[in-house]
Amino acid sequence: MNSIEIKNLTRKFKTRTAVDSLNLEIGEGEMFALLGQNGAGKSTTINMLSCILIPTDGDAFIYGHSIKNDYEKVKEIINGSPQETAVAPKLTVKENLELIARIYGCDKEEAEKRANEMMTQFKLADRANDKAKSLSGGMQRRLSIAMALISDPKVLFLDEPTLGLDVRARKNLWEAIAELKGKITIILTTHYLEEAENLADRIGIMNNGKLKALGTVDEILKITNKTKFEDAFLSLTDTEVE
Repeated sequence: MNSIEIKNLTRKFKTRTAVDSLNLEIGEGEMFALLGQNGAGKSTTINMLSCILIPTDGDAFIYGHSIKNDYEKVKEIINGSPQETAVAPKLTVKENLELIARIYGCDKEEAEKRANEMMTQFKLADRANDKAKSLSGGMQRRLSIAMALISDPKVLFLDEPTLGLDVRARKNLWEAIAELKGKITIILTTHYLEEAENLADRIGIMNNGKLKALGTVDEILKITNKTKFEDAFLSLTDTEVE
C-alpha cells in the first residue's frame, strides 16, 4: 500500500521552477530519502506535502487525501521536524512535549504519559526538567523529532535533520531515526550522501527541481554504471543548481 502518491507536482516562484512535474509513490512504512544539493527542490517538495506551500500545478495524495483539496485531513495524519529546531527554548524538555500533546487534543494526564514515552524513546528522560535552550544541538534535534511524533502521525517529514551537527551528534540522531523504520512512513531530505545510504530504504535524487534517479543504492549504482554512490550522485547532479 502506498502512503503517498505524487502526481505532476510543480511549484514555481515567479520565473523559477523549484519543483518540476514530480511523480513519485512512497510505500507505507517506508523510509524514503530525497537527496540533492542545496536548492535542488527537496525542501519545497516537503513544504508542499506538508500543506505549507500550495502547488502551482499537480497534486499529491497522503493516504488518499489531496494536499490541495483536503489539506485539513492531511494535517491530521502528518507531522514534521523542520531544518530550524522547533523547540520553545524557555520551556523544559517535558513542557515542550506536553505542550504539543495538549495542542493535539490530549488531556493533562495523557499529555504527561506521551511526554514520558517520548523522553524514554529519545533518551531525554534525564533532561526532563532542563530548559530546552540548555540542550546541545543534537539533543535539541532529538527533542524536535520527539515533539513531531507525540501526535502519533502516520507520516513524518524530516527536513535536513542533522544539518550543522558534529559527527557524534549526527551518529546518535541516525540511531534514533533508524529505530523508527517500518513503524511509520518517513520522508527524509538531506544533502549528506552517507545519511541517505545509511538510513533510507529508497532514495530519490533531485536536481534543479527534477527527479533524476529513484531506487535503492544498488539500483542507482546500476543505472549510473558506477561503483561508488558518491560518483553516482555526482553524475546525476553535474549541472549547477539554478
